[in-house]
Amino acid sequence: MYSKKLILSSPGQVDGFASWVRLAIGTLVSVIGTNGIWAVVIVLPAVQKDFEVDRSLASLPFSMTMIGFGLGNIVVGKIVDRFGLAIPIAISGVIMGLGYFLAASSENIYLLTLVQGIFIGFGASVCFGPFLSNISHYFEKYRGIAVGIAASSNYIAGALWPFFIEPFLTQSSWREAYFWIGMICLFVMTPLSWFLRESPKNKISQPESFQEAMPLTPSDFTPFQIQAMLMLAGVACCVAMSMPQIHLVALCSDLGYGVVVGTEMLSLMLACGILSRLCFGLLADRIGGVQTLMLISFLQTVSLLLYLPTDGLVSLYLVSAVFGLSQGGIVPCYALVVREYLPAKEAGIRIGAVLMSSTFGMALGGWLAGEIFDWTGSYQVALLNGIGWNILNMILVGLLLIRPLRLKLQDKRLQHA
Repeated sequence: MYSKKLILSSPGQVDGFASWVRLAIGTLVSVIGTNGIWAVVIVLPAVQKDFEVDRSLASLPFSMTMIGFGLGNIVVGKIVDRFGLAIPIAISGVIMGLGYFLAASSENIYLLTLVQGIFIGFGASVCFGPFLSNISHYFEKYRGIAVGIAASSNYIAGALWPFFIEPFLTQSSWREAYFWIGMICLFVMTPLSWFLRESPKNKISQPESFQEAMPLTPSDFTPFQIQAMLMLAGVACCVAMSMPQIHLVALCSDLGYGVVVGTEMLSLMLACGILSRLCFGLLADRIGGVQTLMLISFLQTVSLLLYLPTDGLVSLYLVSAVFGLSQGGIVPCYALVVREYLPAKEAGIRIGAVLMSSTFGMALGGWLAGEIFDWTGSYQVALLNGIGWNILNMILVGLLLIRPLRLKLQDKRLQHA
């Protein structure tokens, strides 16, 4: 039997085989667990029809899911830092399974909304922020691509789960789909947690004392200011990206292309998002997290602009692919920026807080897009709203990018003086 200490505590194991195995198993678990934030998006039109409510009210279950998901990122992130990943994931599988069973039997939109937030959203949270934080300690040279792979799990979930849910929507109901998703969470996700039972107390990237001594990226912002800026930037970018991600299926249904086409288009977007996260993860290993974040934010703005004149079937497929390629890497970059600018020993709580903010942005953006649609009858104004929020994101990231460069220039001038 292998010794946990031998496998995980040796400095030679940084970026080693054990780290990659852990990443692979964790990613598989995450693909299962993060279905919690996509299933409700796919069934949105069916839920609206079932409960006979308007679009904004039908969007509430998703918004509450993201609120639960966001709170879970910070609460569970702190727990994972202290007790490891395995127990929270095992509990998550049970909670999500129960949540899906309750949601499948819900009698009104308000009960569904409550269950989505408390059980499904909160339960799924361990598979994202806490997982990204945990896995970042097992890599140094390849941290960017490792975090990119880990973060891709929720996009892989978004690309694959529609194909599982779609037959239920066409042949049965969204309730039956929810029942079987609950079974998968309970009987697949929970047993897999056993393979992730190592504790983050055995962080392998460096001894804690060495991590504390490592210099951070120079900045004249305080840690509190950097944290606040990243959290606001997370809200802004995710309000922007929420309209295509959350309302694409509904948009296709409104244009007469149908739910099936919408789910295929969403899957294409998320598949391109997976490629984006991997490519931008590699880029971040070379040029840094904040530089990569700025580039992605700019590309997301451009791709949102492309949606404005688009309503044809082929053009929607193309723009959705471009959107996925443009914005996929933006969220995992926040984890890299936290590791670059803030103390490593606080990574769990700080990454969790930023990702909590980003999920609140998704919740706010999903609700706002639904409200704007109900007011105007189209998604054009919702897209313009998203573009405005994305410009705010670029301003905040630009400040983080420019200040360290200014400090370096000042140091060079002092050296030559």
